[in-house]
Amino acid sequence: MLAADVGDLRTEMLFTALRGTDGSSSLAFTIFQELAVNIVEGRLLPGHEVNSAELARRFNTSRTPVREALLLLEREDLVIIPPRRRPYVSPVALPQVREIYEIRASLYGLVSQLLVERATDEEIHGLAEWQALLVEDARLGDVDGYFWHNVGFRNAEASLSKNGELQRRLSSLGLQMHRFRHLSLSLPGRLLHSLADHERLVRAYADRDAALAAAVSRSLVLRGYHAIERSGRV
Repeated sequence: MLAADVGDLRTEMLFTALRGTDGSSSLAFTIFQELAVNIVEGRLLPGHEVNSAELARRFNTSRTPVREALLLLEREDLVIIPPRRRPYVSPVALPQVREIYEIRASLYGLVSQLLVERATDEEIHGLAEWQALLVEDARLGDVDGYFWHNVGFRNAEASLSKNGELQRRLSSLGLQMHRFRHLSLSLPGRLLHSLADHERLVRAYADRDAALAAAVSRSLVLRGYHAIERSGRV
Protein backbone atom coordinates (compact mmCIF):
# COMPACT_ATOMS: atom_id res chain seq x y z
CA MET A 1 0.00 0.00 0.00
CA LEU A 2 1.28 3.42 -0.94
CA ALA A 3 1.73 5.78 2.00
CA ALA A 4 2.51 9.23 0.62
CA ASP A 5 2.23 11.11 3.91
CA VAL A 6 5.73 11.76 5.24
CA GLY A 7 4.54 11.81 8.85
CA ASP A 8 2.97 8.36 8.44
CA LEU A 9 6.20 7.01 6.96
CA ARG A 10 8.24 8.37 9.84
CA THR A 11 5.93 6.78 12.39
CA GLU A 12 5.79 3.45 10.55
CA MET A 13 9.57 3.25 10.28
CA LEU A 14 10.12 4.19 13.91
CA PHE A 15 7.56 1.66 15.15
CA THR A 16 9.42 -0.96 13.10
CA ALA A 17 12.58 0.00 14.96
CA LEU A 18 10.78 -0.72 18.25
CA ARG A 19 9.69 -4.20 17.18
CA GLY A 20 10.51 -6.69 19.89
CA THR A 21 10.74 -4.07 22.62
CA ASP A 22 8.41 -4.77 25.49
CA GLY A 23 7.24 -2.36 28.15
CA SER A 24 7.84 0.93 26.37
CA SER A 25 5.11 3.46 27.06
CA SER A 26 3.40 5.49 24.35
CA LEU A 27 4.96 8.62 25.87
CA ALA A 28 8.41 7.05 25.73
CA PHE A 29 7.79 6.32 22.06
CA THR A 30 6.69 9.92 21.44
CA ILE A 31 9.94 11.20 22.97
CA PHE A 32 11.94 8.56 21.10
CA GLN A 33 10.26 9.54 17.84
CA GLU A 34 11.01 13.24 18.19
CA LEU A 35 14.66 12.70 19.06
CA ALA A 36 15.17 9.97 16.46
CA VAL A 37 13.72 12.07 13.63
CA ASN A 38 15.83 15.07 14.65
CA ILE A 39 18.97 12.92 14.67
CA VAL A 40 18.17 11.13 11.39
CA GLU A 41 17.29 14.40 9.66
CA GLY A 42 20.46 16.08 10.91
CA ARG A 43 18.99 18.68 13.25
CA LEU A 44 20.74 17.11 16.26
CA LEU A 45 24.38 16.65 15.30
CA PRO A 46 27.00 14.26 16.69
CA GLY A 47 28.07 15.31 20.16
CA HIS A 48 24.86 17.22 20.92
CA GLU A 49 23.98 16.71 24.59
CA VAL A 50 20.47 15.52 25.44
CA ASN A 51 19.09 17.20 28.55
CA SER A 52 16.81 14.67 30.28
CA ALA A 53 15.41 17.19 32.76
CA GLU A 54 14.49 19.58 29.95
CA LEU A 55 12.76 16.81 28.03
CA ALA A 56 10.79 15.79 31.10
CA ARG A 57 9.61 19.38 31.56
CA ARG A 58 8.72 19.81 27.91
CA PHE A 59 6.67 16.60 27.80
CA ASN A 60 5.24 17.22 31.28
CA THR A 61 6.36 13.84 32.55
CA SER A 62 8.68 12.16 35.00
CA ARG A 63 12.19 11.09 34.08
CA THR A 64 11.07 7.46 33.55
CA PRO A 65 9.64 7.79 29.98
CA VAL A 66 12.65 9.94 29.05
CA ARG A 67 15.01 7.21 30.27
CA GLU A 68 13.03 4.61 28.30
CA ALA A 69 13.27 6.73 25.15
CA LEU A 70 17.01 7.25 25.60
CA LEU A 71 17.58 3.52 26.09
CA LEU A 72 15.75 2.86 22.81
CA LEU A 73 17.91 5.46 21.08
CA GLU A 74 21.02 3.89 22.57
CA ARG A 75 19.90 0.51 21.23
CA GLU A 76 19.70 2.08 17.77
CA ASP A 77 23.24 3.53 18.19
CA LEU A 78 21.87 7.07 17.90
CA VAL A 79 22.88 8.21 21.39
CA ILE A 80 25.53 7.29 23.91
CA ILE A 81 24.64 7.19 27.63
CA PRO A 82 27.89 7.53 29.60
CA PRO A 83 27.97 7.08 33.39
CA ARG A 84 27.44 10.27 35.39
CA ARG A 85 27.24 12.44 32.27
CA ARG A 86 24.49 13.66 30.00
CA PRO A 87 23.59 11.43 27.06
CA TYR A 88 24.76 12.75 23.70
CA VAL A 89 24.22 12.06 20.01
CA SER A 90 26.64 9.38 18.85
CA PRO A 91 29.54 10.24 16.56
CA VAL A 92 29.73 8.97 12.98
CA ALA A 93 32.90 7.28 11.72
CA LEU A 94 33.58 6.78 8.01
CA PRO A 95 34.73 3.12 8.38
CA GLN A 96 31.39 2.29 10.05
CA VAL A 97 29.50 4.08 7.27
CA ARG A 98 31.44 2.15 4.61
CA GLU A 99 30.85 -1.23 6.23
CA ILE A 100 27.12 -0.66 6.62
CA TYR A 101 26.80 0.57 3.03
CA GLU A 102 28.69 -2.49 1.74
CA ILE A 103 26.28 -4.79 3.57
CA ARG A 104 23.26 -2.83 2.38
CA ALA A 105 24.46 -2.82 -1.25
CA SER A 106 24.79 -6.60 -1.20
CA LEU A 107 21.39 -7.13 0.41
CA TYR A 108 19.59 -4.78 -1.97
CA GLY A 109 21.23 -6.44 -4.96
CA LEU A 110 19.56 -9.65 -3.78
CA VAL A 111 16.26 -7.79 -3.16
CA SER A 112 16.24 -6.58 -6.76
CA GLN A 113 17.06 -10.00 -8.18
CA LEU A 114 14.29 -11.70 -6.19
CA LEU A 115 11.82 -8.92 -6.96
CA VAL A 116 12.22 -9.47 -10.70
CA GLU A 117 11.79 -13.22 -10.24
CA ARG A 118 8.81 -13.13 -7.86
CA ALA A 119 6.79 -9.90 -8.15
CA THR A 120 3.78 -9.65 -10.42
CA ASP A 121 3.55 -7.05 -13.17
CA GLU A 122 0.97 -5.17 -11.11
CA GLU A 123 3.26 -5.13 -8.05
CA ILE A 124 6.16 -3.84 -10.10
CA HIS A 125 3.93 -1.16 -11.62
CA GLY A 126 3.11 -0.01 -8.08
CA LEU A 127 6.72 1.11 -7.62
CA ALA A 128 6.11 3.77 -10.26
CA GLU A 129 3.82 5.50 -7.77
CA TRP A 130 6.67 5.81 -5.30
CA GLN A 131 8.88 7.04 -8.13
CA ALA A 132 6.36 9.78 -8.93
CA LEU A 133 6.62 11.00 -5.33
CA LEU A 134 10.41 11.10 -5.61
CA VAL A 135 10.16 13.12 -8.82
CA GLU A 136 7.99 15.72 -7.11
CA ASP A 137 10.21 15.87 -4.02
CA ALA A 138 13.29 16.38 -6.20
CA ARG A 139 11.51 19.11 -8.16
CA LEU A 140 10.76 20.93 -4.91
CA GLY A 141 14.22 20.30 -3.48
CA ASP A 142 12.54 18.66 -0.48
CA VAL A 143 15.31 16.53 1.03
CA ASP A 144 13.24 15.28 3.98
CA GLY A 145 10.27 14.35 1.78
CA TYR A 146 12.55 12.63 -0.74
CA PHE A 147 14.33 10.73 2.01
CA TRP A 148 11.17 9.36 3.64
CA HIS A 149 9.55 8.48 0.30
CA ASN A 150 12.81 6.75 -0.62
CA VAL A 151 12.49 4.75 2.61
CA GLY A 152 8.99 3.81 1.46
CA PHE A 153 10.24 2.84 -2.01
CA ARG A 154 12.96 0.63 -0.56
CA ASN A 155 10.59 -0.97 1.96
CA ALA A 156 8.18 -1.74 -0.88
CA GLU A 157 11.00 -3.38 -2.85
CA ALA A 158 11.99 -5.51 0.14
CA SER A 159 8.39 -6.64 0.57
CA LEU A 160 8.19 -7.62 -3.11
CA SER A 161 11.27 -9.83 -2.74
CA LYS A 162 8.92 -12.12 -0.76
CA ASN A 163 11.75 -13.21 1.51
CA GLY A 164 10.97 -12.49 5.16
CA GLU A 165 14.45 -13.32 6.40
CA LEU A 166 15.98 -10.88 3.94
CA GLN A 167 13.62 -8.16 5.14
CA ARG A 168 14.64 -8.86 8.73
CA ARG A 169 18.32 -8.57 7.83
CA LEU A 170 17.68 -5.18 6.24
CA SER A 171 15.64 -4.02 9.23
CA SER A 172 18.46 -5.03 11.56
CA LEU A 173 20.65 -2.28 10.07
CA GLY A 174 18.46 0.06 12.10
CA LEU A 175 18.04 3.80 12.29
CA GLN A 176 21.77 4.44 12.04
CA MET A 177 21.49 3.40 8.39
CA HIS A 178 18.74 5.96 7.83
CA ARG A 179 20.90 8.61 9.45
CA PHE A 180 23.63 7.96 6.89
CA ARG A 181 21.16 7.88 4.01
CA HIS A 182 19.69 11.26 4.94
CA LEU A 183 23.18 12.74 5.22
CA SER A 184 24.00 11.49 1.73
CA LEU A 185 20.82 12.86 0.17
CA SER A 186 21.34 16.25 1.79
CA LEU A 187 24.60 16.79 -0.12
CA PRO A 188 24.58 19.14 -3.16
CA GLY A 189 23.26 17.51 -6.34
CA ARG A 190 22.43 14.21 -4.69
CA LEU A 191 18.65 14.31 -5.16
CA LEU A 192 18.92 14.47 -8.95
CA HIS A 193 21.58 11.75 -9.10
CA SER A 194 19.52 9.51 -6.84
CA LEU A 195 16.38 10.18 -8.89
CA ALA A 196 18.15 9.20 -12.13
CA ASP A 197 19.37 5.96 -10.54
CA HIS A 198 15.85 5.16 -9.34
CA GLU A 199 14.49 5.73 -12.85
CA ARG A 200 17.03 3.24 -14.23
CA LEU A 201 16.06 0.76 -11.54
CA VAL A 202 12.32 1.05 -12.22
CA ARG A 203 12.97 0.50 -15.97
CA ALA A 204 15.05 -2.60 -15.22
CA TYR A 205 12.19 -3.97 -13.12
CA ALA A 206 9.67 -3.26 -15.87
CA ASP A 207 11.94 -5.01 -18.39
CA ARG A 208 12.32 -8.01 -16.06
CA ASP A 209 16.11 -7.70 -16.26
CA ALA A 210 17.24 -9.22 -12.96
CA ALA A 211 20.98 -8.83 -13.57
CA LEU A 212 20.68 -5.15 -14.50
CA ALA A 213 18.29 -4.41 -11.64
CA ALA A 214 20.65 -5.97 -9.12
CA ALA A 215 23.62 -4.07 -10.54
CA VAL A 216 21.77 -0.75 -10.54
CA SER A 217 20.53 -1.35 -7.00
CA ARG A 218 24.02 -2.03 -5.68
CA SER A 219 25.40 0.96 -7.57
CA LEU A 220 22.64 3.21 -6.23
CA VAL A 221 23.52 2.31 -2.65
CA LEU A 222 27.27 2.66 -3.08
CA ARG A 223 26.91 6.04 -4.80
CA GLY A 224 25.39 7.23 -1.55
CA TYR A 225 28.46 6.12 0.38
CA HIS A 226 30.90 7.65 -2.10
CA ALA A 227 29.03 10.98 -1.87
CA ILE A 228 29.55 10.98 1.91
CA GLU A 229 33.20 9.99 1.50
CA ARG A 230 33.88 12.82 -0.97
CA SER A 231 32.02 15.38 1.11
CA GLY A 232 34.41 15.20 4.05
CA ARG A 233 31.40 15.54 6.35
CA VAL A 234 32.33 12.37 8.27
